[in-house]
Amino acid sequence: MSLPIRPEYAGQHPYGAPQLDVPVRLNTNENSYPVPPEVTEAIAAALGKELAGLNRYPDRDAVALRTDLAEYLGLTAEQVWAANGSNEVQQELLQIFAGPGRSALGFVPTYSMHPLLALGTGTQWIEGRRTASFELADPVGQVLAHQPDVVFLCSPNNPTGTALDLEVIAAVADVAPGIVVVDEAYAEFRRPGTPSAVELLPRYPRLVVTRTMSKAFGFAGGRLGYLAASREVVEAVQLVRLPYHLSALTQAAARAALAHRGVLLSTVEKIKDQRDRIVRELRSLQVPVADSDANFVLFGAPDAPALWRDLLARGVLVRDVGLPGWLRVTAGTEQETDAFLAAMKELVA
Repeated sequence: MSLPIRPEYAGQHPYGAPQLDVPVRLNTNENSYPVPPEVTEAIAAALGKELAGLNRYPDRDAVALRTDLAEYLGLTAEQVWAANGSNEVQQELLQIFAGPGRSALGFVPTYSMHPLLALGTGTQWIEGRRTASFELADPVGQVLAHQPDVVFLCSPNNPTGTALDLEVIAAVADVAPGIVVVDEAYAEFRRPGTPSAVELLPRYPRLVVTRTMSKAFGFAGGRLGYLAASREVVEAVQLVRLPYHLSALTQAAARAALAHRGVLLSTVEKIKDQRDRIVRELRSLQVPVADSDANFVLFGAPDAPALWRDLLARGVLVRDVGLPGWLRVTAGTEQETDAFLAAMKELVA
């Protein structure tokens, strides 16, 4: 049957990664550690308090949740907005600041949802360039040449894991004619000395930093993303948010998780140790590896599809991100890292 879909969607495929039942699943950058019992109990108690009131709409502005997120970031509630994952946050940004007749610039390879979100909002997507080492290639020059309404910077970048110096972000913000969005989904995994763009917010009223609770907080199933920006940006985004977009249950669960962030974030250092171990051991095998400030590692694979299949045959699922000559592996538990590295040593040998 032929459907009257928009022509720009012809031949497109939905976003997704294989969800296969294998012993070691390291392809979607999830936190491999389950939510601790004390946190599940706190979340269950918070949800229980909301159940009798589900006949009423939730707080459409999620003020209490935004206050908790702001406290985590060292900001005010007026500078924070939350939605169902950082993808929804970024979609709202494109809806209000981009759209038909406007453009968004991103430096590829980068998070594959950025161009899809641009497509869905009728925004022209412009592919910026990176160098062979995945650094931005003359970002100021590219912004000046294209004059985009929205610039996407990803730090740490997905799928490369590489982070940006604040000087680079500031230089882009100095010349960008519109909004600059810094996607910091993996910010908590940064190596010591790697800064956050949140530090630049007082200087740049059109700068936006987006984050998520999916990764470091191990809250991927909870679906909670947020942004930090000026009060004016937050007020603008609320013009396009759907009514009551965050359920009372999502808000309650996220607040309970934030209240126990010390416990949840205790796994971050363990994951960073495994990430750095993967980098060291792959390089000892003469496998090219990109420096990573995230919870994953991009590594060289001359025949990426074949290596992906060979790893899967050994019970290890990694991600083929569509970047020729490269694959991406999530840093998981020590046991998961053992399995991945053992398979790699066998295959490289």
